[in-house]
Amino acid sequence: MRTPTAAAAAAALALVTAVTTAGGAAATAPAPPALADAGGGSQLIVATAPTAGATSGTLAWWQRTRGSWHEAGTAAARFGSHGLTDGATRTQGTGTTPTGLYGLPFAFGAAAAPAGTALPYRAVHASSWWCEDAASASYNRWVSPLPADCRAGESEHLADYPTQYAHAVVIDFNYTAPVKGRGAGIFLHVNGRGATAGCVSLPADALARVLAWLRPAAHPHIAIGTAGGPLDVTRY
Repeated sequence: MRTPTAAAAAAALALVTAVTTAGGAAATAPAPPALADAGGGSQLIVATAPTAGATSGTLAWWQRTRGSWHEAGTAAARFGSHGLTDGATRTQGTGTTPTGLYGLPFAFGAAAAPAGTALPYRAVHASSWWCEDAASASYNRWVSPLPADCRAGESEHLADYPTQYAHAVVIDFNYTAPVKGRGAGIFLHVNGRGATAGCVSLPADALARVLAWLRPAAHPHIAIGTAGGPLDVTRY
């Protein structure tokens, strides 16, 4: 993780934009130069909640062109029912959204990929599961069918959520080298009825725009955090 110089941090303050969420709570959407690490690519999504206990905030997606970052879009976002927590110490089943900087390896959905989608996209079928059983060798992985060592009661049958998982993007939280019990199945997905179980969610039309915008060659990442405090998104 890079630490910004004092000059860079001061300059970044001028790039922070105030945004009002659908619920009326003010959050901040920092431009990528304000972050300690933007992921090294040319596409970055920034999901910001006003406080650690908030369940809603804002999400902005940014494109770097010829060395400068430009905002490509914004949308109201939802977070876990118990707010946000540090991704490095999160515990599974707490209903919290993990803060940090993460890659976006692939997308999936019960519906066809939106026009223009370039991320690898997996269709959800009746046999599609996300294994969330910490005792399984397939912990925090897409599986089809469900393996014998992965309990159904500890996993998500993706086809059971046709609204939320009409379209979704996998967030690389605890994915590359899973730590048992830290958490599984953290996605950027379509809004359900309220706060999430730990994912980040958006209105369906906004997520379709994000999917059409993402490009694997741009090494996209998502930064998740708060507008100030110990979980400030600019730490990541």
